[in-house]
Amino acid sequence: MKTMLSGIQPTGDLHLGNYLGAIKNWVRLLDEYYGYFFIVDYHAITIPYDVASMQPRILDAAVEYLASGLDPSKCIIYVQSHVPAHTELTWILNSVTPIMELERMTQYKDKAEQHKENINAGLFTYPTLMAADILLYHPDAVPVGEDQVQHLELTRVLARKFNARYGEYFKEPKTLMSEAKRILGLDGKRKMSKSLNNHIPLKATAEQTEKLLLGAVTDPDRKRRSDPGNPDVCNIYSLHKLFTPAAEYEECAKQCRCAGIGCVDCKKILAKHMNAALTPVRERITAYAAKKDFVIDVLRDGAKKANEVANKTLREVKSLMGLIADWQ
Repeated sequence: MKTMLSGIQPTGDLHLGNYLGAIKNWVRLLDEYYGYFFIVDYHAITIPYDVASMQPRILDAAVEYLASGLDPSKCIIYVQSHVPAHTELTWILNSVTPIMELERMTQYKDKAEQHKENINAGLFTYPTLMAADILLYHPDAVPVGEDQVQHLELTRVLARKFNARYGEYFKEPKTLMSEAKRILGLDGKRKMSKSLNNHIPLKATAEQTEKLLLGAVTDPDRKRRSDPGNPDVCNIYSLHKLFTPAAEYEECAKQCRCAGIGCVDCKKILAKHMNAALTPVRERITAYAAKKDFVIDVLRDGAKKANEVANKTLREVKSLMGLIADWQ
């Protein structure tokens, strides 16, 4: 069976952008691919974080992976730092990573702008670690959001550079884009993100979800209820397409253009359909959160299986590079 791999940072509660842009797509693909899905804690330490909350966040992410539909019989769920080969292969790949490739990474520039007080080497070499995360498991495909496409292109570049120097070994995984390529936050401008405080937590209550949506930015040119709006530039309308039945969201667009409906009414319609879709996920989050021993067992089993594959890859890589002695 073909394999795929992806992961999300444990930066707090997973949010709607994580679910729509990544996890929902992973679940859909599990009928076609066996999955490696990891919780990306090493990437998360490149920006300031609360040490005491790291482990609870990791467990919460695992709970939300399972609640979103990831089935441990169809995939491996594990924590990145529980597989030491990730960082060892990163150092090896650093030796074939051109500095100029890292300098052009747009996400590094964005993160450096957001965290000017902490521009560290980890932020800069983040894409090399991501390449190691992927290449260790030889996946056929990597489902990513629009913001990660550039990193996956670099992964393929590094695979080719390693193969050219040491012999054909790594495969070049293809990119799988989700239907929701880029989920904007409540500000309507930037990608949904907890660090930007423009997100809707996946486990938010129905009331919290509606309240957050009511504060979301819509068409900036629609100042009054009587002004006609433009749904083509409204992030609420883009979310309607993901939750609301077609006939209803098309009617919302029609009424918006002639000021027949106000933004508040439009948001309440979206909240109704969003909450209906997310209620089963939220109920499963509550159920898995009460079974922490089961969740920990899933992570332990996932780490064991991931280590078996990753350690085999690492040994073969080191052998190709002349780093394995006869007596080892």
